This record gives sequence, C-alpha cells and structure tokens, in this order.
Amino acid sequence: MTKAASRYIRAVPRPEDVADLGVGRGPDWLDEYMGLFLPEIVRWRRHLHTHPELSRHETMTTQFLLDRLTTAGIEATVLPGGTGLTCEVGDPAGDTLIALRADIDALPLPENTQLPYASTVPGVSHACGHDAHQVVMLGTALALHRAPDLPGRVRFIFQPAEEVMPGGAIDVIAAGALEGVQRIFTLHCDPRLPAGQVGLKTGLITSTSDLIELRILSAGGHSSRPHLTGDLVYALGTVITGLPGLLTRRLDPRSAAVLVWGAVKAGNAANAIPHEGVLKGTLRMMERASWDGAEKLVRELVADLLAPLQVDYELHYLRGVPPVDNDAICTGMLQTGVVASVGAQGIKAAQQSTGAEDFAEYLEHVPGALARLGVWDGTSERVDLHSEYFAMDEEALSVGVRLMVHTALVALRH
Repeated sequence: MTKAASRYIRAVPRPEDVADLGVGRGPDWLDEYMGLFLPEIVRWRRHLHTHPELSRHETMTTQFLLDRLTTAGIEATVLPGGTGLTCEVGDPAGDTLIALRADIDALPLPENTQLPYASTVPGVSHACGHDAHQVVMLGTALALHRAPDLPGRVRFIFQPAEEVMPGGAIDVIAAGALEGVQRIFTLHCDPRLPAGQVGLKTGLITSTSDLIELRILSAGGHSSRPHLTGDLVYALGTVITGLPGLLTRRLDPRSAAVLVWGAVKAGNAANAIPHEGVLKGTLRMMERASWDGAEKLVRELVADLLAPLQVDYELHYLRGVPPVDNDAICTGMLQTGVVASVGAQGIKAAQQSTGAEDFAEYLEHVPGALARLGVWDGTSERVDLHSEYFAMDEEALSVGVRLMVHTALVALRH
C-alpha cells in the first residue's frame, strides 16, 4: 500500500484524522441545511417511490430531478438518451473534479409493503432502493451548492438503466460524463445493516453477473421412442446439472463461480418429446481473471455436453459487468466521511457481495469506491433487495447525505 493510501485506511479512524482533512463533524451550513431540507428529502423519496419507472424509461423521474436542481439554481443537462442527467456544483475554476453517481431506475417487480406511499405502477417498484440513492445525491447536490468556498467541482451523475444489461453506465461514459473526473463515489442501500451504519471494503466488493440463454432444438417425437429423435428435455437436464458441476472443475475455486438457472421451459404433454426448449440463468464470479475467460469456457462445455444427444442448439451469452473494485484511497475518503457524519462506530466491514453493479464500468476509467448504506430499521424482519417486501428506514437518508457531503469535501481537498 502506498503512503497516500495508508494515510486514509485505518481499522478505526481517529477524530484527528477528520480534523486534519479540514472536515468538521457538523459544519454550521450543513447542519442548517439538514434542518431545513431533511423533511423535503423524505417527501422527494416518497414521491419517487410512488411513481417508479423502468430502465431507460425514467422520463418523469428525470424531469423531477431536473426541476429540483433548476429551482435551486443548478444547471443540469439531460443525457442523450432522454433519461438521466448530469450537473455540477462548486468552483468552475477549481483544479479538482470529483463525481458522485446515483442510479434512478426501478425494477419490474410488484410491491407488497402496504406502505401509504407504495408504488402505484402495477408490476414496477423501487425494490432496490434507487429512489433513496437519487434523493441522497440530490440532497447532496443542493447542500454542496450552499457550501462556502467549495474547493473544486463536484459532478453529479443521475444514471438510468442500472438494472439491465448492458447497463446505463456505458451510455453515460460514452456521453462524456467522466471527462476530467479524478475520482468517483457512490452508495447502495444495504438492508442487512441498520440505519446509521455504513459498510466499507477496500478491493472487490461486488461480483460479475453474466446472462446465459440456451435454446435447444430437436425434431421432437413420441416419448415411447426417444431413440428416434433427440430427447430435448433430457438434453436440457444434462446442461442444467452438468454445466454448474463442470465449471467447478475447470475454474479456479477462488473465483467462486455460481451458475444458477432461473427459468426452464419445454413441452406440455407427458407423452411427447418437444421440439424446442429454453434454459436461462446467471453466472456470477468473484474475481476478474476467471471472468475474462468465462464465455469461451461455457461455450466449450455446452458443446461437449450436448454432442452425444442429437440436438441442435443456440447459445446466447451476454457478458455483464466486472466486479466493483474499490480503490484504497477512495475507500479511505468514504471512511473519513462516515466518521465525520456518524462517528467511527458507524463503520462496518463489508463482505464481497455476489450481486453485480454497473458502477464497476466507471472504475475501468477512474478510481472510485462504493459504500453500503445501512437501511434496516433494527426491529422488523430483514428483507433483501429485489423483494416485493423491501422497505427502508428513512433515517438513512440523512446519514447518506451527510456521508456524501463529507466525502466530497475530503476528496476535493486532497
């Protein structure tokens, strides 16, 4: 680890670490802002939660964000695809430019929380907390816009389409939103942590996620004479059980490859061999090297498994995103932000997740880090992300804004 990195990374940060970086636990302007705007931030989140929009269709969401930024005197630019936007606050002449990113799309998932502000859109909900992510960054933008003598610029990226592949991060980068950016930060709701705690980890904090779709074709036939045709269902079963097992023998175990089938469909009659079947699943990996060769290996193994079975097939392999690899110095800056916001007791050591996040695409270009924002209320049953019962403790919104404000101040000064 470099001297620069070791300055930021500590098991338990000391109060003087925060003071040395020129960040107080509660600058008067930030405390004043939070006192005035926290109820409004909660209302923003509830409005967005009630009106979720799917990936690349976030038109009302984009307009909502644009209206609030414009009203505050912050000029914003809608991204070329028509959804999502960017804006900047701070000194235009400053040498330092950092970015803070929020994702804004919802999931094709019904909500079953019975909250008074639950989704009003059938089959669509903010079950991953993106409504919270965007209002935290919106609140941070308005707070930093009021900050005296901001030493540099902060670019806010409100990104569409995180929940699909290919994700919106690729479009944002192609639009030039990272030009000049020196560091980038984000956060993600974590329902395993109580509100007031923030999970941090240097290095890999998420995994990869690739989509596999296998379509198998056969002449079909009578179930009494499987030898006269390709037994398509048997072929599907061979891949269902064989491919996950073979991957564990052909990949480094440290890659922790996990192949899970989420959908399989073939036939309707018990006494007929169907002529077509489809198998869909995800392959997740915990490290980059094995992921780079995963598609080639999957294609080789599928071909070997199906070779004796007299069927044709089409394999579609959609490569996802690399794992989020948190930069050491940037993680240290987040750590200092936690201490300044809620104290050192708010820091929790995060584990690498098997979920994927297209924030990783930004880290292919600039150093950065992702923090896990605790949103559990501490009493109700823990419910995971992407669940129709997912809910959050809104106290986490205040923690998120303070965390990102302090992190931005640290990053701009150093």
